[in-house]
This record gives sequence, C-alpha cells and structure tokens, in this order.
Amino acid sequence: MQYDVSKIWHRLPSDIISKIEHCVAAGCEQKSHRGDAYVFFRADDIAVPGKNFTHLLEIFSQYRVPLCLAVVPAWLTQPRWLALKRAGQNAASRWCWHQHGWRHINHEITGKKQEFGAGRTRADFEHDIDCGRQRLESLLGQSFYPVFTPPWNRCDQKALEVLKHLGYAAVSRSRGSRRPSSKSLPNFDVNVDLHTRKEKTPAAGWNNLFDELQQAIASGRCGIMIHHQRMNEAAFDFLAILLMTLARSKKLRLVHFKDL
Repeated sequence: MQYDVSKIWHRLPSDIISKIEHCVAAGCEQKSHRGDAYVFFRADDIAVPGKNFTHLLEIFSQYRVPLCLAVVPAWLTQPRWLALKRAGQNAASRWCWHQHGWRHINHEITGKKQEFGAGRTRADFEHDIDCGRQRLESLLGQSFYPVFTPPWNRCDQKALEVLKHLGYAAVSRSRGSRRPSSKSLPNFDVNVDLHTRKEKTPAAGWNNLFDELQQAIASGRCGIMIHHQRMNEAAFDFLAILLMTLARSKKLRLVHFKDL
C-alpha cells in the first residue's frame, strides 16, 4: 500500500510549541466548567513492523501516553506479531491492540471506500469480522481487546449489528458517523486526523488541524488518529511536542479503549 505525506509535514511552523500549547489550553478552558476531558490516540493500519512503528512506540513510551493500535488481521503473521510485541515490550500495559477490519479491502463499486459497506450481506460481514477476530485472538492471545475499527472509519448498519451480536466492547469510527451505534456498542470517535489530510496548502492544513484539536478537547472526548506510515521527521517532532503538552495538563486524562 502506498502512503503519501501531507503537505503540513513538509515543515513545522517556527512557533509550533506555542501554537500547540495555546490550542490545548484553549480547549481545556472551554471544557473546564464541565470537568476533565478524555484524550485517546488510535494508530491505524498496524501489522508490519518497521522503523516508523518502533519510533512511534518509543515516543509514546517516553511520555507515558497510552495508545490504541488498530491491527489488520489478514496482514498479521506470527513473526510480525512477535516483532510488534517486542517493539512495545517495555510498556506492554500502555497498548490496546484491537481489530482493524479483516483484509482492509474496498468492496464498494461506487461511493466512498468501505470494507463493510452496503454492497455486502450480513453473512459476509459476520464471516469476515469473525475470521479477523479469531486470527487476532490466536496470535495476540490476551493482548487482544475486542474493539472494532472499520477501515476508512465507516461501515454499514449491518456491521454494527454483527459487532453487537459477536460481543464486541465498542466500535471506533469518525465523529458524526451517519449510522450511530447503540448504547450497548459505544462509539469511540476519532475527531482529530493528524496524517490523512487533504488540504491543498500547509496553511489551510494547520488551521484546520488546530481547530479540530481545540474543539475535540472542548467536547470532552478527543480521539486523535495516527497513520505512522505517513509520518516523516517533522510529523514525529510534532507528535512529541503534542504528547509532552497533553501529558503536562492537569485537566486532561490520557486513556485508551480499556479505560473508556
């Protein structure tokens, strides 16, 4: 799979530290009268070990921040899992390994990409979701946690019904998903996108990113999506500053899915 790096990561603004600090403080101030805000990070497309993946876990370990890792079952092998596990072995309790679809393949002929979209049957969904879960349970053992992140952050209502039937703890998609899940299958929204950005200019990208971050913190539930394959040195530098700033705040609770 080919991954592009967004224009905003070509160079960080010279005042990036103060911008992040102001954004986080403003979000916390808007939320302050309603108690603490929860922040979680979700890294997608996990399965293949590598330099970027190891660097990602090192930064989260350095600042002692939890991370939800969305693993594509069909991409994972026993050697790959052992390498992924080894990369995070110094902070095993900090990671929440969960399911990212089955094969991460688009099955829709028209419209937006989906692995579990309207063009497939409930039986298709049940087969693929269960296959993915069995594979992850077999490879990950007790490290697997039954939350489902659909590829491209969207899925059909039938998929939500299957997830509930199969006993998943929650589903994680994008904020404002068209088909809300039920109370028995809570949705852990991501509402900040760090790396799959499509703005035409860096300035527009930075403005939108900081708006997303501030509004998400102010809402009380900030879910930040990561794609480590799309990260360069600037993106890792930004992440380190962001984690440091968030970890210092007394008004934020940094969590993963098990905490939620």
